[in-house]
Amino acid sequence: MDDKNHQQLINEHIQKDMFARHLGAKVTIIKPGHSRVSLTINDNMTNFHGTTHGGVIFSISDMAFAAACNSHGKVAVALNVSICFLKPSYPGDHLVAEAKEEHNGKRTSLYTIKIYNENTGELIAKSQDQAYRKNEWFVPE
Repeated sequence: MDDKNHQQLINEHIQKDMFARHLGAKVTIIKPGHSRVSLTINDNMTNFHGTTHGGVIFSISDMAFAAACNSHGKVAVALNVSICFLKPSYPGDHLVAEAKEEHNGKRTSLYTIKIYNENTGELIAKSQDQAYRKNEWFVPE
């Protein structure tokens, strides 16, 4: 199988994320180890202060992390996640979470995820996530 077909099968598998569909998030793999998730915030995604719920911000960060660390076709699961919330966002804001692989080891990998408001360019949150790679392929090498 060539690289293009291999990457297409990986992308098709990652697009099966039902929670991303439920939220209306768009998940895009840029290349192996690099992904992007975008989501427009609506009123149902806010907390009692009227700002975007932290769980929504964490969720799109986690989706970007999952897509990036699984973008090699090998099953990867979260080992550790640390997120810093920096600025609020509001209904109508278009948030983008971009994950980039910083380290890709045999069993563990490390990712930096930046969540920003595409409308303003402001950094909303930043996360550093570590994954564990199982010895299991969901799309054969």
